[in-house]
Amino acid sequence: MAKALEGRVALVTGGARGIGKAVCLRLAAEGAKVAMADILPEVAESSAKEFRDMGYDALAVTANVAKVEDADNAIKSVIDKYGRIDILVNCAGITKDNLMLRMSEQDWDAVIAVNLKGTYNMIKAASRPMMKARYGKIVNVSSVVGRAGNAGQVNYSASKAGVIGVTKSVAKELGSRNIYVNAVAPGFIETDMTKNLPEESKKAFVDFIALKRAGKPEDVANVIYFLCSPDSDYVTGQVINVCGGFLM
Repeated sequence: MAKALEGRVALVTGGARGIGKAVCLRLAAEGAKVAMADILPEVAESSAKEFRDMGYDALAVTANVAKVEDADNAIKSVIDKYGRIDILVNCAGITKDNLMLRMSEQDWDAVIAVNLKGTYNMIKAASRPMMKARYGKIVNVSSVVGRAGNAGQVNYSASKAGVIGVTKSVAKELGSRNIYVNAVAPGFIETDMTKNLPEESKKAFVDFIALKRAGKPEDVANVIYFLCSPDSDYVTGQVINVCGGFLM
């Protein structure tokens, strides 16, 4: 039986680590060719080789998504290799947490540049070939703090709230071209970004979660897969919380 994403080509930013890597694995298992983008070339190549050793078709892509030329080159490298791009998952993100009054201008700018501008850069670069093909699935990774806010994360919250605005606006612009644009808003997920939090902070997060446990990257990847699959062909402009009931 044919796999749901057989013949499709996906580019996942932040795809060599954490949630992005879990997304790549889920998409590859469903038949997609995956391009794994990371700012560090050795990290991207290591993960792509790992996937190739498992029998998947994987390409390493080096990109700083905050730079327009890197975003354009990332899309170009995928099309040069595979001749098309069907799926874009914007998973690359950074945090530089601090209370607002202590936050430097540099830390504000850096988070906005990667998380928000980077999402915009990648969508703009991918939308051209998708419009030509009259098909595309774009999934942006926001966050529950982009919907609810969080003390000490004003830059991150603003960037992820912005991602939601981008998602809804672009969904309206590209819907007539059969391009679907959605977002997921993960809650407390066990990744490299969260593992170094103090134990008391982790416990405080879990106490607010209805399921009383942290999520795993695979939990987010499963929802992203749905949004990339034919099963979501009447879903666009939506934001799906993947948070175990942290937000209701």
